[in-house]
Amino acid sequence: MSKKHEILEVATFLFATKGFKETSMGEVAAMSDVASATIFYHFKTKEDLFLAVLSSVKDGILEEFSHYFGEKEFTDGAARLEASVAFYLYLAGTRQPWFLLLHRYYPYKLAEENEFCRTLLEEIYNCFVDIFEKALVEGQADGSVGSLSPRKTALVLLSTVDGIVRFKNCNLYDAGALYNELMSLIGRMVK
Repeated sequence: MSKKHEILEVATFLFATKGFKETSMGEVAAMSDVASATIFYHFKTKEDLFLAVLSSVKDGILEEFSHYFGEKEFTDGAARLEASVAFYLYLAGTRQPWFLLLHRYYPYKLAEENEFCRTLLEEIYNCFVDIFEKALVEGQADGSVGSLSPRKTALVLLSTVDGIVRFKNCNLYDAGALYNELMSLIGRMVK
């Protein structure tokens, strides 16, 4: 693993668990086992490092979903939708720092003034919505999904699924305990 990649991994974890303000560049350097100068060689400011982390998270999400869908075949759009939701939940569990980071306040505050940050957040969430929408459109074409607005329904699905992940990340409720009810609800909603 390259030093830059290692720095991004450590920074992702720290920004996700401690927050932007509470994470210092010195702490990132110490946990990455590099000199502070190495971090500043790759990232001029802490904000630059944060944006690189967010970009890395976006790339990781796209890669994970691309890999997942590259290996799967689905009987119909409804099955693709169920698998998409299940994989979202799986990814939120196996890549928890990514989702913890996305559930923090700072990225959205920064996005108010930083267009690149706003673009990254839009690309991340559009990725999820596009995946759900594609399954809904496919389901409408094959008859496994009823007549509804695919984009709006995909947004509602993402809000619901992401809300469950937030419960899990805040240690309020076990997302796994809601899995069967969630899938049943989605099935009824899209019929």
